[in-house]
Formats: sequence, structure tokens, C-alpha cells
Amino acid sequence: MLEKLQKAQERFCELEKLLADPEVISDSQQYKKLAKEYADITPQVQKFREYNELRKQEEDLKTLLVEKHDAEFEELAQSELEDLKNKQENLLKHLNDIVNPKKSEADKDLIIEIRAGTGGQEASLFAADLYRMYTKYADQKGWKIEPISSHESDTGGLKEVIFSVSGKEASKRLKWESGGHRVQRVPTTEASGRIHTSAATVAILFEPEEVEINIDPKDLKIDVFRSSGPGGQSVNTTDSAIRITHLPTGMVVICQDERSQLKNKAKAMRVLRARLLDKIHQENFEKTSQDRKLKVGSGDRSEKIRTYNFPDRRITDHRIGFTTYKLSNVLDGDLDELTEALIKAEEEEKAS
Repeated sequence: MLEKLQKAQERFCELEKLLADPEVISDSQQYKKLAKEYADITPQVQKFREYNELRKQEEDLKTLLVEKHDAEFEELAQSELEDLKNKQENLLKHLNDIVNPKKSEADKDLIIEIRAGTGGQEASLFAADLYRMYTKYADQKGWKIEPISSHESDTGGLKEVIFSVSGKEASKRLKWESGGHRVQRVPTTEASGRIHTSAATVAILFEPEEVEINIDPKDLKIDVFRSSGPGGQSVNTTDSAIRITHLPTGMVVICQDERSQLKNKAKAMRVLRARLLDKIHQENFEKTSQDRKLKVGSGDRSEKIRTYNFPDRRITDHRIGFTTYKLSNVLDGDLDELTEALIKAEEEEKAS
């Protein structure tokens, strides 16, 4: 495995040079292909470099211990040496998962929907914070983000935002996010400094292939209208916005961000297919998983899954009782600590 990782690192350095080459940049097809390869191997190369750094620290410490030191220093050094070995062991396991991913863990494309809940304008600002958090996380992981639809509030927040995410391990790490997210903080408009509780809901939908969901055109009611922004002002001068109603289920999807009616319709159909697939999954989950204690990834939007407490800089995931005090880091996209804890909890549940 280490030999494989060394080759990946060499290829990573080669790709860095190629992506800076003017000839490659001018060839959009080749550049896109190389950029995808670069994004795919970046996570394993970064972790491999971390592993090599830990090995170097271990060797330096061993060299230092060859010389005579007082008992207290040697005890501390031995403790640090043990810690470095444990970190290397954990990192090797993680690297093995990256290099040899489980065949059952498909990298499915996702559609994520975030909606402001209770809390008025503060809830819409929190929804915007969550959107920023996920997009920053995706950026760190090299995943592709595509905006589908959004509805801004008067204060610059988001009443609703829908976007797609695709990339290596995106579905594995983000499937846990479905449910109610609650924030406790002092709104900027609160003069007395009183803490308010607001909420937003997140829906994680697996994006199906067209063949997975067969939609009869007769089951659709399609309306076109003129796009509007915050406060109702007109955004476009043509009737490019699309509203699709799926008559058998009553599902309604609206898409108005694109100036092209055709593009809006295509995006709305993607969301509709994903929602219909999610409905099937929900029904199957309820039938087959009544006794599961840990319902991460179940997509139950009524369940409160996480609280973001600003006064204590604390985030708590209520499903597994996990708490971290790195609120700022998490909101800046550092979600790995949370996702790793949820992955571990699911693995332990499956093993029990």
C-alpha cells in the first residue's frame, strides 16, 4: 500500500506541473481530465504526507533518546513516542480505506436541500451558515458543487437553497446530515443580548440515474412564470422560472435561478427524481429498520440531530451523544471530526 501511495504522490507532483502548463490550460478537455485526477488523489496524498511527517517525528525522537537524559524527560519522550505510533496506526487504517474503498460504499451524487425553520430572519441566516459550511467542506475535499435553486431572505439569509454535491466519499460523509439543525446564539438584531434558538432542516437526497425512476409525463403539471427575488422584485424579464407538480404524490419543485427555461426545467426534474427516490427509501426504511437505534442517514427531517451553541462554542450531535468545542472550525468546513464519529458509530452498530 505504501508503494502505491508513493506513486500517487509522484503523480500528484507531476499533475501540479501539468495543470500550470499553458498548453494544458488552453486545452479545456485535457485540463478538465487532469484536474479531476488531481482532485481524486489529493486526499490520499495529503494523508500520506501526514503519515510521513509522523514517521519523521518518530525517528527524530528515537535519535534523541539514544543520548542520556534524566528519568522525567525519558518518560515524557516514551509517552510521546507511543502517541506517535498510535497516530501512525490510525492514519494507516484511514489510508487503507482511501486506497481500498469498500465496494458497497458507492460514491453517489447528492442533492442537498436546506430550509430555514422556526426563528424568522435568524433561521434564514443560520440556513445560509449551513450552506457555507457544506460548500467549504466540499471545497476542502475537492468535491464539485452545483447550485440548483435558492430563495434569499430580505436580510441576506436563505429561506431555501438546493444544490448538488459529487465527488469521492461525498455520499459516505454527508449522508448523516439529514434532519433538524438547531442554533443557539444572540442575533445581531437583539439589543438586550438574549440568546435565541432557531432552526433549519437539511435533506440529503441521493441523485438517481434516470433509469432508476421512471416518471410518466402525464403525471406532471408544468407551469412557467417570471422569476422573482427578495421582496418580490422581478429578476428576469422572461417567463423562465419552472414549477413542476408531480400529481400522484403532490410534490412541487420550483427552479428559477437560471435565465434559461430549459435549464430550470432540467434542474427541477433532477430534484423531483431525487425526492421520489428518497420517498421510496423512506418507506423501505420504515418497514425494515424499526428497531435500529442509530438512524443516521435515514433522512428523517423531523428529528433534531444537532445543536450549534455559540455561547459555549459547542456542537452536539444528539444521535450519538458526540460533542466538540470546535464550533468555528466546523462552520468553516472542518466536518471530518463529526463525520468520522458518525461513521464509527454506524460501524459499531452494525457489528453489534
